[in-house]
Amino acid sequence: VPGRLPALDPSKNLYYNNRAFSKQVNTIFRRSCPLKQILCLSSDPWSTKLPGRTQQIISRLRDTQILYFSPAQTPTDKSFLQKGRKVRPNVMAYTLPPIRFPISEWNRLLFQRAWNKVSGFIRDAAARRHFSDPLLWTTHPRHIHLLDRLEYSALVYDCDRNWEDLPSNWEGSLARAADVVFAASPLLSDRLSPCSANIALLPNGINLPIFSPDVPHTDPLPGVTAPILGWCGAIRRSLDLSPVLYAAQAQPDWGFLLLGGVDRDNPFLGRLERLSNVFLPGALPPSEVPNWLYRCQVLFDLQSDCPQDDVVSPRLYEYLATGKPVVSMLRPGQIEQFPDVVYGAYSLEEFVTLCSHAMEEAPGFVLQRRRDRAAEASWPRRVEEVERILTT
Repeated sequence: VPGRLPALDPSKNLYYNNRAFSKQVNTIFRRSCPLKQILCLSSDPWSTKLPGRTQQIISRLRDTQILYFSPAQTPTDKSFLQKGRKVRPNVMAYTLPPIRFPISEWNRLLFQRAWNKVSGFIRDAAARRHFSDPLLWTTHPRHIHLLDRLEYSALVYDCDRNWEDLPSNWEGSLARAADVVFAASPLLSDRLSPCSANIALLPNGINLPIFSPDVPHTDPLPGVTAPILGWCGAIRRSLDLSPVLYAAQAQPDWGFLLLGGVDRDNPFLGRLERLSNVFLPGALPPSEVPNWLYRCQVLFDLQSDCPQDDVVSPRLYEYLATGKPVVSMLRPGQIEQFPDVVYGAYSLEEFVTLCSHAMEEAPGFVLQRRRDRAAEASWPRRVEEVERILTT
């Protein structure tokens, strides 16, 4: 057992010595086994359909009791009044009280009241579940305001995006206080390196079994003979669809599949909908996505105008799991992360050219290498690394 036990006082009776010894051993054991109890402060609600990064990691930790807290979805959300939901045999999910989190701390009284309310809710839930000095898993810079209000034995900060719209001292202080910082990309790791010497690279992962080539896949586009180039993901306003528009107009014999929920404010959407070779089936259950991806001859990845953090989207790992050729749009000067298995395009013209080359790729050319890259990113492997780091 690491740590030093207190010297026993011979003047005390044996019962007192044994009791003090056992108490100190239990304290050190909890600190040396941080995965026994975890308070997880997530940025996303628990979902059975589209589990996020935090949920994928937390739900796979073994021999661990977990309390999972997520923010309220609306100011009038009353879910916090309900008891916790048992979403896994070892995971209880709670919704935090719906309060506003002021970016500015100008009103100290309201600011302190807000965080006192949140921390009180968490402490009460932990007490009912007999949690004592758990590991605290944080995912958002605003969780810095809970550190002095909660009891925990160790602190983890999992950073999966660039929080540049928040005060920089929030994230800096959280990273400095954390025993371990997990970063989803090298760029995020470099950004946090001045604040912490214990940063581990933990990229996103993939739920690999549903993309297995051994599972039979149905054809969702029967009767369509044109080569299909596909995209999978939410079509948000910030998504740059100009490569799709340019390629669909330049190559009317190709079909373009945009699979996912649609934001009507996207500036390219109206023009794409008027093209007969563009398919927009909308959002589908995750179990049906592999059928559509395997139907495509080429898969492509796009860019958005959101803050860049170099985080590899799980979408790209899903593409690689199929073994299909992948063409990715890159920003000027961006370094290719998978140059041996992904075609990287820096312009609209190059995007069309590389899509054409990808369709002419010899069958099985780098198919297995792509699947191996996806297998390396499976969530069980990612969680094995998390457990190794936290237990050593």
